[in-house]
Amino acid sequence: MKQALFLILDEYADWEGAYLSSTLNQSEDWSVHTISLEDTVSSIGGFKTAVDYIIGSEPEDFNLLVMVGGNTWNNDHKKLFHLIKTAFQNNIPIGAICGGVDYLAKNGFLNDYNHTGNSVDAWNDYENYHAKSSFFQQQAVKDKNLVTANGTAPIEFTHLVLELVAFDTSENIKRMMYMYKYGFYHYCEKYGGPF
Repeated sequence: MKQALFLILDEYADWEGAYLSSTLNQSEDWSVHTISLEDTVSSIGGFKTAVDYIIGSEPEDFNLLVMVGGNTWNNDHKKLFHLIKTAFQNNIPIGAICGGVDYLAKNGFLNDYNHTGNSVDAWNDYENYHAKSSFFQQQAVKDKNLVTANGTAPIEFTHLVLELVAFDTSENIKRMMYMYKYGFYHYCEKYGGPF
């Protein structure tokens, strides 16, 4: 079974990973786990979450790292940096949204990738960010083993991460995202009943 690790820091944006985690978790081929620097974190929406793994105790063979945005990504913890650096070095699929992308920019991880985020201008003071020409004003961008997205793009983010990990056929993923974006009744008009 493939394992997805959702990296959530305190004050994480609970809505940004919800479509992706619920889609993966309903598959018999995937298991979803949370990872953080602390054993319990709270979301911006007030959910207290007991995480599955403290960074450093995670399984070595995970198949996807998802960096969920939030208010505390301005973080210099060495274990956090090591986890993300190791994922990049091992070519593990990575999805980063909102504050997670800010962290990647600040630490120089975006320099070899096409990417997006909340605002490239917010990264002007990041000494390790040298890829302004590779920033695209799009909701989400997929390049090599990385998907980046701004904080208003949880559906587009989900779509590209599912494609990145070859979760299903492109057509089936497109249909799932259509329902998320336009709702049940529009889905039925376009594709017929899903059940």
